[in-house]
Amino acid sequence: MNKVRIGIIGIGNMGSAHAASLGDGNVPELELVAVADLRESRRQWAKENLPTGTQIFLSGDELIESGCCDAVLIAVPHYDHPRLAIKSFQKGLHVMCEKPAGVYTRQVKEMNEAADQADVVFGMMFNQRTNQLYRKMYEMIHSGTYGAIKRVNWIITDWYRTQAYYNSGGWRATWDGEGGGVLTNQCPHNLDLLQWICGMPVKVRAFCHVGKWHDIEVEDDVTAYMEFENGSTGVFVTSTGDAPGSNRLEITLEMGKLVCENDTLRFFQLDHNEREYCFGTTEGFQQPTGHWVEPELDGENPQHNGVLRAFAACILRGEPLVADGKEGIRGLELSNACYLSSWLDETVSLPIDEDLYLEELNKRRAASKEKKVTVETTFSTEGTYGSGKSL
Repeated sequence: MNKVRIGIIGIGNMGSAHAASLGDGNVPELELVAVADLRESRRQWAKENLPTGTQIFLSGDELIESGCCDAVLIAVPHYDHPRLAIKSFQKGLHVMCEKPAGVYTRQVKEMNEAADQADVVFGMMFNQRTNQLYRKMYEMIHSGTYGAIKRVNWIITDWYRTQAYYNSGGWRATWDGEGGGVLTNQCPHNLDLLQWICGMPVKVRAFCHVGKWHDIEVEDDVTAYMEFENGSTGVFVTSTGDAPGSNRLEITLEMGKLVCENDTLRFFQLDHNEREYCFGTTEGFQQPTGHWVEPELDGENPQHNGVLRAFAACILRGEPLVADGKEGIRGLELSNACYLSSWLDETVSLPIDEDLYLEELNKRRAASKEKKVTVETTFSTEGTYGSGKSL
Protein backbone atom coordinates (compact mmCIF):
# COMPACT_ATOMS: atom_id res chain seq x y z
CA MET A 1 0.00 0.00 0.00
CA ASN A 2 1.47 3.35 -1.04
CA LYS A 3 -1.59 5.43 -0.22
CA VAL A 4 -4.12 5.40 2.58
CA ARG A 5 -7.76 5.57 1.51
CA ILE A 6 -9.52 7.90 3.93
CA GLY A 7 -13.12 8.86 4.55
CA ILE A 8 -14.32 11.92 6.45
CA ILE A 9 -17.27 11.61 8.82
CA GLY A 10 -18.85 15.04 9.21
CA ILE A 11 -18.28 17.75 6.60
CA GLY A 12 -19.36 20.84 8.48
CA ASN A 13 -16.98 23.72 9.12
CA MET A 14 -13.94 21.61 9.98
CA GLY A 15 -14.71 18.49 7.98
CA SER A 16 -15.36 20.40 4.76
CA ALA A 17 -12.01 22.17 5.17
CA HIS A 18 -10.25 18.81 5.58
CA ALA A 19 -12.14 17.43 2.59
CA ALA A 20 -11.25 20.37 0.35
CA SER A 21 -7.59 20.18 1.35
CA LEU A 22 -7.34 16.43 0.79
CA GLY A 23 -9.26 16.75 -2.46
CA ASP A 24 -6.66 19.28 -3.62
CA GLY A 25 -3.89 16.76 -2.97
CA ASN A 26 -2.24 18.59 -0.06
CA VAL A 27 -1.51 15.29 1.69
CA PRO A 28 -0.19 13.06 -1.13
CA GLU A 29 -0.27 9.81 0.86
CA LEU A 30 -3.94 10.22 1.80
CA GLU A 31 -6.57 9.62 -0.88
CA LEU A 32 -10.02 11.02 -0.10
CA VAL A 33 -12.48 8.34 -1.18
CA ALA A 34 -15.61 9.03 0.87
CA VAL A 35 -17.46 11.51 3.07
CA ALA A 36 -20.57 11.25 5.24
CA ASP A 37 -22.94 13.82 6.70
CA LEU A 38 -26.51 13.77 7.95
CA ARG A 39 -27.34 17.09 6.31
CA GLU A 40 -28.49 17.07 2.70
CA SER A 41 -26.99 20.54 2.12
CA ARG A 42 -23.53 19.27 3.03
CA ARG A 43 -23.85 16.15 0.90
CA GLN A 44 -24.84 18.44 -1.97
CA TRP A 45 -21.73 20.55 -1.29
CA ALA A 46 -19.66 17.37 -1.51
CA LYS A 47 -21.18 16.46 -4.88
CA GLU A 48 -20.35 19.88 -6.26
CA ASN A 49 -16.90 20.41 -4.76
CA LEU A 50 -15.11 17.13 -4.14
CA PRO A 51 -13.27 15.00 -6.72
CA THR A 52 -15.37 12.85 -9.04
CA GLY A 53 -15.73 9.38 -7.61
CA THR A 54 -15.81 10.41 -3.96
CA GLN A 55 -18.47 8.26 -2.34
CA ILE A 56 -21.05 10.16 -0.30
CA PHE A 57 -22.85 8.52 2.61
CA LEU A 58 -25.73 9.63 4.79
CA SER A 59 -24.12 8.47 8.04
CA GLY A 60 -20.75 7.67 9.52
CA ASP A 61 -21.97 4.16 10.30
CA GLU A 62 -22.66 3.54 6.59
CA LEU A 63 -19.22 4.83 5.64
CA ILE A 64 -17.51 2.63 8.24
CA GLU A 65 -19.46 -0.46 7.13
CA SER A 66 -18.82 0.17 3.42
CA GLY A 67 -15.27 -1.20 3.41
CA CYS A 68 -14.12 1.52 1.03
CA CYS A 69 -11.61 3.08 3.46
CA ASP A 70 -8.45 2.21 5.31
CA ALA A 71 -8.90 5.13 7.73
CA VAL A 72 -11.44 7.70 8.82
CA LEU A 73 -11.24 11.29 10.01
CA ILE A 74 -13.97 12.07 12.55
CA ALA A 75 -15.28 15.65 12.61
CA VAL A 76 -18.76 15.43 14.13
CA PRO A 77 -20.27 16.77 17.38
CA HIS A 78 -18.15 15.77 20.35
CA TYR A 79 -20.33 13.15 22.01
CA ASP A 80 -20.23 11.03 18.84
CA HIS A 81 -16.43 10.90 18.59
CA PRO A 82 -15.97 7.88 20.89
CA ARG A 83 -18.76 5.77 19.41
CA LEU A 84 -17.65 6.29 15.83
CA ALA A 85 -13.98 5.83 16.69
CA ILE A 86 -14.59 2.58 18.56
CA LYS A 87 -16.75 1.22 15.74
CA SER A 88 -14.01 2.13 13.28
CA PHE A 89 -11.37 0.38 15.38
CA GLN A 90 -13.54 -2.74 15.53
CA LYS A 91 -13.65 -2.71 11.72
CA GLY A 92 -9.85 -2.46 11.56
CA LEU A 93 -9.83 1.18 10.47
CA HIS A 94 -7.24 3.73 11.54
CA VAL A 95 -8.70 6.91 13.07
CA MET A 96 -7.77 10.57 13.11
CA CYS A 97 -10.07 12.38 15.54
CA GLU A 98 -10.82 16.08 15.69
CA LYS A 99 -10.50 17.69 19.09
CA PRO A 100 -11.65 17.01 21.69
CA ALA A 101 -11.44 13.22 21.61
CA GLY A 102 -14.55 13.10 23.77
CA VAL A 103 -16.43 15.07 26.38
CA TYR A 104 -15.18 13.20 29.45
CA THR A 105 -12.00 11.22 30.09
CA ARG A 106 -13.62 7.82 30.61
CA GLN A 107 -14.80 7.93 26.99
CA VAL A 108 -11.30 8.60 25.70
CA LYS A 109 -9.77 5.82 27.78
CA GLU A 110 -12.27 3.42 26.19
CA MET A 111 -11.29 4.70 22.74
CA ASN A 112 -7.62 4.02 23.43
CA GLU A 113 -8.33 0.54 24.78
CA ALA A 114 -10.26 -0.28 21.60
CA ALA A 115 -7.45 1.08 19.40
CA ASP A 116 -4.87 -1.01 21.27
CA GLN A 117 -6.98 -4.15 20.94
CA ALA A 118 -7.41 -3.62 17.20
CA ASP A 119 -3.72 -2.71 16.72
CA VAL A 120 -4.54 0.31 14.56
CA VAL A 121 -3.34 3.91 14.51
CA PHE A 122 -5.25 6.44 16.60
CA GLY A 123 -4.24 10.07 16.12
CA MET A 124 -5.52 13.36 17.49
CA MET A 125 -5.84 16.56 15.44
CA PHE A 126 -3.69 18.70 17.72
CA ASN A 127 -2.39 20.80 14.84
CA GLN A 128 -1.05 23.55 17.09
CA ARG A 129 1.74 21.19 18.11
CA THR A 130 3.19 21.70 14.63
CA ASN A 131 3.53 25.46 15.18
CA GLN A 132 7.22 26.39 15.29
CA LEU A 133 6.65 28.74 18.23
CA TYR A 134 5.19 26.09 20.52
CA ARG A 135 7.63 23.44 19.33
CA LYS A 136 10.50 25.76 20.25
CA MET A 137 9.02 26.44 23.69
CA TYR A 138 8.67 22.71 24.26
CA GLU A 139 12.27 22.14 23.16
CA MET A 140 13.70 24.88 25.35
CA ILE A 141 11.80 23.88 28.47
CA HIS A 142 12.36 20.15 28.12
CA SER A 143 16.07 20.60 27.45
CA GLY A 144 16.55 21.53 31.12
CA THR A 145 19.02 24.23 30.12
CA TYR A 146 16.94 27.04 31.56
CA GLY A 147 15.91 25.46 34.84
CA ALA A 148 12.52 24.61 36.24
CA ILE A 149 9.24 26.35 35.45
CA LYS A 150 8.17 28.87 38.11
CA ARG A 151 5.03 30.40 36.63
CA VAL A 152 2.72 30.02 33.61
CA ASN A 153 0.26 32.69 32.46
CA TRP A 154 -1.86 32.27 29.33
CA ILE A 155 -4.50 34.79 28.34
CA ILE A 156 -6.19 33.44 25.24
CA THR A 157 -9.23 35.59 24.53
CA ASP A 158 -9.01 35.93 20.74
CA TRP A 159 -11.63 33.22 20.23
CA TYR A 160 -14.33 35.82 19.54
CA ARG A 161 -17.67 34.33 18.45
CA THR A 162 -20.98 36.02 17.64
CA GLN A 163 -24.45 34.83 18.57
CA ALA A 164 -24.87 33.81 14.92
CA TYR A 165 -22.05 31.31 15.39
CA TYR A 166 -23.77 29.74 18.38
CA ASN A 167 -27.08 29.68 16.48
CA SER A 168 -25.49 27.85 13.53
CA GLY A 169 -26.32 24.39 14.84
CA GLY A 170 -28.78 22.89 17.29
CA TRP A 171 -25.99 21.01 19.06
CA ARG A 172 -23.76 24.04 19.61
CA ALA A 173 -23.30 25.58 23.06
CA THR A 174 -25.52 23.04 24.83
CA TRP A 175 -24.55 20.56 27.53
CA ASP A 176 -26.34 17.72 25.79
CA GLY A 177 -25.17 18.52 22.28
CA GLU A 178 -21.64 19.82 22.72
CA GLY A 179 -20.76 19.05 26.31
CA GLY A 180 -19.39 22.50 27.11
CA GLY A 181 -18.43 25.87 25.69
CA VAL A 182 -15.13 27.61 25.13
CA LEU A 183 -13.16 24.98 27.06
CA THR A 184 -14.67 22.13 25.05
CA ASN A 185 -14.80 23.73 21.61
CA GLN A 186 -12.12 26.38 21.21
CA CYS A 187 -9.54 25.65 23.93
CA PRO A 188 -8.66 21.96 23.56
CA HIS A 189 -5.67 23.12 21.50
CA ASN A 190 -4.48 25.49 24.20
CA LEU A 191 -5.07 23.08 27.06
CA ASP A 192 -3.21 20.39 25.12
CA LEU A 193 -0.29 22.74 24.51
CA LEU A 194 -0.24 23.84 28.13
CA GLN A 195 0.07 20.30 29.45
CA TRP A 196 2.40 19.22 26.60
CA ILE A 197 4.83 22.07 27.24
CA CYS A 198 4.49 22.49 31.02
CA GLY A 199 3.13 19.18 32.29
CA MET A 200 -0.15 18.48 34.06
CA PRO A 201 -1.10 20.50 37.14
CA VAL A 202 -1.97 18.69 40.34
CA LYS A 203 -4.62 21.18 41.52
CA VAL A 204 -7.10 23.44 39.73
CA ARG A 205 -9.46 26.18 40.93
CA ALA A 206 -11.59 27.52 38.11
CA PHE A 207 -14.46 29.92 37.55
CA CYS A 208 -16.51 29.08 34.44
CA HIS A 209 -19.08 31.78 33.68
CA VAL A 210 -22.12 30.42 31.86
CA GLY A 211 -23.67 32.57 29.14
CA LYS A 212 -21.86 35.69 30.30
CA TRP A 213 -21.54 37.27 26.85
CA HIS A 214 -23.97 35.20 24.75
CA ASP A 215 -27.39 33.63 24.97
CA ILE A 216 -26.07 30.10 25.60
CA GLU A 217 -26.29 27.53 28.40
CA VAL A 218 -22.55 26.77 28.58
CA GLU A 219 -19.48 28.78 29.55
CA ASP A 220 -18.05 31.57 27.39
CA ASP A 221 -15.65 33.08 29.95
CA VAL A 222 -13.16 31.19 32.16
CA THR A 223 -10.44 32.01 34.65
CA ALA A 224 -8.48 29.09 36.13
CA TYR A 225 -5.67 28.91 38.68
CA MET A 226 -3.35 25.89 38.62
CA GLU A 227 -0.68 24.41 40.86
CA PHE A 228 2.01 22.05 39.57
CA GLU A 229 3.92 19.30 41.33
CA ASN A 230 7.13 21.34 41.66
CA GLY A 231 5.27 24.23 43.31
CA SER A 232 4.96 26.37 40.21
CA THR A 233 1.64 28.03 39.50
CA GLY A 234 -0.38 29.01 36.47
CA VAL A 235 -3.30 31.16 35.39
CA PHE A 236 -5.39 30.40 32.30
CA VAL A 237 -7.90 32.98 31.05
CA THR A 238 -10.13 32.50 28.01
CA SER A 239 -13.32 33.91 26.49
CA THR A 240 -15.32 34.08 23.28
CA GLY A 241 -16.65 37.53 24.19
CA ASP A 242 -13.59 39.80 24.10
CA ALA A 243 -12.96 42.16 21.18
CA PRO A 244 -10.16 42.72 20.60
CA GLY A 245 -8.87 39.62 22.29
CA SER A 246 -5.37 38.66 23.33
CA ASN A 247 -3.17 35.61 22.95
CA ARG A 248 -0.16 35.90 25.24
CA LEU A 249 1.62 32.94 26.77
CA GLU A 250 4.30 33.67 29.38
CA ILE A 251 6.41 30.95 30.99
CA THR A 252 8.82 32.06 33.70
CA LEU A 253 11.82 29.79 34.28
CA GLU A 254 14.72 29.91 36.69
CA MET A 255 16.90 31.26 33.88
CA GLY A 256 14.48 33.72 32.28
CA LYS A 257 11.05 34.19 30.73
CA LEU A 258 9.52 33.01 27.46
CA VAL A 259 6.89 35.28 25.91
CA CYS A 260 4.82 34.10 22.94
CA GLU A 261 2.55 36.76 21.45
CA ASN A 262 1.62 38.13 17.99
CA ASP A 263 3.24 35.14 16.24
CA THR A 264 6.57 36.02 17.85
CA LEU A 265 8.62 34.20 20.48
CA ARG A 266 11.02 36.12 22.72
CA PHE A 267 13.15 34.98 25.64
CA PHE A 268 14.60 37.16 28.37
CA GLN A 269 17.67 35.15 29.32
CA LEU A 270 19.13 35.77 32.75
CA ASP A 271 22.88 35.79 33.29
CA HIS A 272 22.41 33.80 36.50
CA ASN A 273 19.89 31.27 37.78
CA GLU A 274 17.38 33.36 39.71
CA ARG A 275 17.17 30.86 42.58
CA GLU A 276 20.95 30.87 43.03
CA TYR A 277 21.10 34.66 42.62
CA CYS A 278 18.31 35.22 45.17
CA PHE A 279 20.15 33.43 47.97
CA GLY A 280 23.69 34.28 46.88
CA THR A 281 23.62 38.04 46.28
CA THR A 282 24.12 40.74 48.91
CA GLU A 283 21.91 43.13 46.91
CA GLY A 284 18.47 43.83 48.33
CA PHE A 285 16.62 45.24 45.33
CA GLN A 286 18.63 44.68 42.16
CA GLN A 287 17.32 42.00 39.81
CA PRO A 288 19.66 39.56 38.11
CA THR A 289 20.92 40.92 34.79
CA GLY A 290 19.95 39.49 31.42
CA HIS A 291 18.95 40.33 27.86
CA TRP A 292 16.19 39.69 25.33
CA VAL A 293 16.86 37.18 22.56
CA GLU A 294 14.71 35.77 19.77
CA PRO A 295 15.06 31.97 19.74
CA GLU A 296 15.98 30.55 16.35
CA LEU A 297 12.99 28.94 14.65
CA ASP A 298 12.89 26.51 11.74
CA GLY A 299 10.15 28.30 9.79
CA GLU A 300 7.90 25.24 9.64
CA ASN A 301 4.21 25.47 10.57
CA PRO A 302 2.35 22.74 8.64
CA GLN A 303 -0.75 22.71 10.90
CA HIS A 304 -3.59 20.34 9.87
CA ASN A 305 -1.83 19.04 6.77
CA GLY A 306 1.27 18.31 8.84
CA VAL A 307 -0.79 16.24 11.29
CA LEU A 308 -2.38 14.32 8.41
CA ARG A 309 0.96 13.72 6.67
CA ALA A 310 2.31 12.24 9.88
CA PHE A 311 -0.87 10.14 10.23
CA ALA A 312 -0.35 8.65 6.78
CA ALA A 313 3.36 8.09 7.43
CA CYS A 314 2.56 6.30 10.70
CA ILE A 315 0.13 3.94 8.93
CA LEU A 316 2.44 3.30 5.97
CA ARG A 317 5.88 3.26 7.61
CA GLY A 318 5.45 3.37 11.37
CA GLU A 319 6.70 6.95 11.69
CA PRO A 320 5.63 8.97 14.77
CA LEU A 321 2.34 10.82 15.00
CA VAL A 322 2.14 14.47 15.99
CA ALA A 323 -0.17 13.36 18.83
CA ASP A 324 -1.60 9.91 19.53
CA GLY A 325 -4.96 9.07 21.05
CA LYS A 326 -3.60 8.87 24.58
CA GLU A 327 -2.64 12.53 24.30
CA GLY A 328 -6.36 13.24 23.96
CA ILE A 329 -6.87 12.31 27.61
CA ARG A 330 -4.62 14.89 29.29
CA GLY A 331 -5.93 18.18 27.94
CA LEU A 332 -9.48 16.86 28.32
CA GLU A 333 -8.82 16.01 31.96
CA LEU A 334 -7.63 19.57 32.47
CA SER A 335 -10.88 20.98 31.04
CA ASN A 336 -12.91 18.45 33.06
CA ALA A 337 -11.06 19.62 36.17
CA CYS A 338 -11.94 23.25 35.40
CA TYR A 339 -15.63 22.39 35.02
CA LEU A 340 -15.73 20.27 38.16
CA SER A 341 -13.99 22.94 40.21
CA SER A 342 -16.45 25.57 39.04
CA TRP A 343 -19.48 23.33 39.56
CA LEU A 344 -18.41 22.34 43.09
CA ASP A 345 -17.06 25.81 43.91
CA GLU A 346 -13.83 24.34 45.24
CA THR A 347 -10.28 23.37 44.34
CA VAL A 348 -10.00 19.90 42.78
CA SER A 349 -7.01 17.58 42.62
CA LEU A 350 -5.88 15.71 39.52
CA PRO A 351 -6.51 13.01 38.52
CA ILE A 352 -10.14 13.99 38.98
CA ASP A 353 -12.95 11.80 40.27
CA GLU A 354 -14.32 10.58 36.92
CA ASP A 355 -17.54 9.22 38.41
CA LEU A 356 -18.31 12.52 40.12
CA TYR A 357 -17.54 14.47 36.95
CA LEU A 358 -19.88 12.32 34.87
CA GLU A 359 -22.59 12.62 37.53
CA GLU A 360 -22.36 16.42 37.49
CA LEU A 361 -22.22 16.56 33.69
CA ASN A 362 -25.30 14.36 33.39
CA LYS A 363 -27.23 16.71 35.68
CA ARG A 364 -26.57 19.49 33.20
CA ARG A 365 -27.35 17.30 30.21
CA ALA A 366 -30.70 16.40 31.77
CA ALA A 367 -31.55 20.09 32.15
CA SER A 368 -30.20 21.02 28.71
CA LYS A 369 -32.73 22.78 26.49
CA GLU A 370 -33.14 21.99 22.83
CA LYS A 371 -32.73 25.04 20.63
CA LYS A 372 -36.00 25.93 18.99
CA VAL A 373 -34.52 28.36 16.47
CA THR A 374 -31.18 27.80 14.80
CA VAL A 375 -29.62 29.01 11.59
CA GLU A 376 -28.02 25.99 9.97
CA THR A 377 -24.88 27.52 8.51
CA THR A 378 -21.48 26.32 7.39
CA PHE A 379 -19.07 29.22 7.80
CA SER A 380 -16.29 29.90 5.31
CA THR A 381 -12.93 28.39 6.25
CA GLU A 382 -10.96 30.65 3.93
CA GLY A 383 -7.98 32.10 5.76
CA THR A 384 -8.58 29.86 8.78
CA TYR A 385 -7.75 26.27 7.81
CA GLY A 386 -4.06 25.70 8.38
CA SER A 387 -3.71 28.82 10.51
CA GLY A 388 -4.10 27.06 13.84
CA LYS A 389 -7.44 28.73 14.59
CA SER A 390 -10.30 26.54 15.70
CA LEU A 391 -13.44 26.40 13.58
